[in-house]
Amino acid sequence: MSDDVIWHCIRHNHCSFMAKITTGIFCRNPYNATGICNRSSCPLANSRYATIRDHDGVFYLYMKTAERAHLPNKLWERVKLPKNYEKAMDVINKHLEFWPKLLVHKIKQRLTKMTQYRIRMRKLQLKVREKVMTMPRKQTQRDLRRLDKAERAAQLERNLENELKERLTKGVYGDIYNVPFKEFGVVLDMEKGEVAPVEEEEEEGEMEYVEGDDMEEMDDMEDMEDFEGLSDGGTDEDDVLDDPVSKKPKGSSSNSKQNAGKRSRKVMTEVEQDEEINTRQRQRM
Repeated sequence: MSDDVIWHCIRHNHCSFMAKITTGIFCRNPYNATGICNRSSCPLANSRYATIRDHDGVFYLYMKTAERAHLPNKLWERVKLPKNYEKAMDVINKHLEFWPKLLVHKIKQRLTKMTQYRIRMRKLQLKVREKVMTMPRKQTQRDLRRLDKAERAAQLERNLENELKERLTKGVYGDIYNVPFKEFGVVLDMEKGEVAPVEEEEEEGEMEYVEGDDMEEMDDMEDMEDFEGLSDGGTDEDDVLDDPVSKKPKGSSSNSKQNAGKRSRKVMTEVEQDEEINTRQRQRM
């Protein structure tokens, strides 16, 4: 088909590559050398045409001739251009030596423009820039609603916790709580700022002297013997507890007296500690 007939059909009927805007009429065909829709730049209406295309940073020279018009799969001849600008110009001059001068000039202009934007691309890749990211409006609103709901739930939990603490302090439901009152009282005192934690009190107040196992067993045996001797003599149990050392038999050795005195002191200190713990629990109740 003649090139003029093809151009007449494209220009006046319909072309899928044509883009009409207010500034002019452009062509979206990738083989167009200028991007403008006119008779000399149209790759469909010219049986002899050439252009330059970019494939992943590599430039190729595409050439079309009328002798290959009947072979669509071999319509375009492709030649790789070197990265050097001057060498690429020499290749274009060699392959397009007998082509129209206007078309050769357009191809050289296209090569110059593509070389310049490839240099700018490399510079931009080396330069560190801020990445602009868009935030979807629906997602931000959804996150704000979830945050508001979480704050309300946390406030409700705090109110419930405070209400339960008040009821525990007042004893609304009596003794139906299965709560360690000692720890609960300590927590209340800590919130009021009256006392320090229990762990610190125990660390400061505790002081124990531990003897060996064999010595304790010997002491227990000697104490039992002393109590048996006192019971045979007709003395009361209260007198034995009050003064176990003074009413021992005369035949006991000095070591047994000292051990019995230590045992009585240990019993007295344990009784005093139990009384202090009971008084504290009563005051907190």
